[in-house]
Amino acid sequence: MANTIKLEGEKRTQFGKGVARRMRVAGRIPAAIYAGGAQPEFVTLPMKETTLALRRTNALFIISFDGTSKMAVVKDVQRNPVKRIVEHIDFYEVKAGEKIDVEVPVFVEGTPKGAAVAFVDIQELKVRADVANLPERIVVNVDGLVDGTKVFAKDIDLPEGAELDIDDLNESVVTVEVPEDATLSTATEEAAAPADAAAAPADAAAAAPADDSDAK
Repeated sequence: MANTIKLEGEKRTQFGKGVARRMRVAGRIPAAIYAGGAQPEFVTLPMKETTLALRRTNALFIISFDGTSKMAVVKDVQRNPVKRIVEHIDFYEVKAGEKIDVEVPVFVEGTPKGAAVAFVDIQELKVRADVANLPERIVVNVDGLVDGTKVFAKDIDLPEGAELDIDDLNESVVTVEVPEDATLSTATEEAAAPADAAAAPADAAAAAPADDSDAK
């Protein structure tokens, strides 16, 4: 289920860099809500609540302002390159029951078998889903998978009603394999083992007490 976040906005009537700067100093973020080819709505939003809300991936926003409300998703976020504070947000208005394409991050959970490690081949997958059921993340369980296993796009579990919007469903999303450095480390240890075993008798002989029979 999508994360639905409500924000109380204010209609924006003044524009310009200086005005926007003063808004941010006052704890407000300038934003625009686009709706197809229609004229966008310009609003300001509370900085603290909005910044926290942006941590949620593919959240569904209900923005109230000037006696009305709009349902929207984030289209673009502009941040200060140094301070990293949010300077402006573009939203895209959506309607109940509408399906849209979103980028969903891929995560893995679980532990593969032996020395194998899971590698994410595709960091984000494009998914088409209802605005009321936008997935926040895609989790691939790799528990017990062995070296050489691949999880393909067609194997991914999605929320009901959602579907992958990609060209190749046979594309690898996660690969489970033993890292090359782990393989080399194991080979080095195995090669060193016989040498250690051969050295053991010589070390034992050197450490043994001398035979007193020759001295008598």
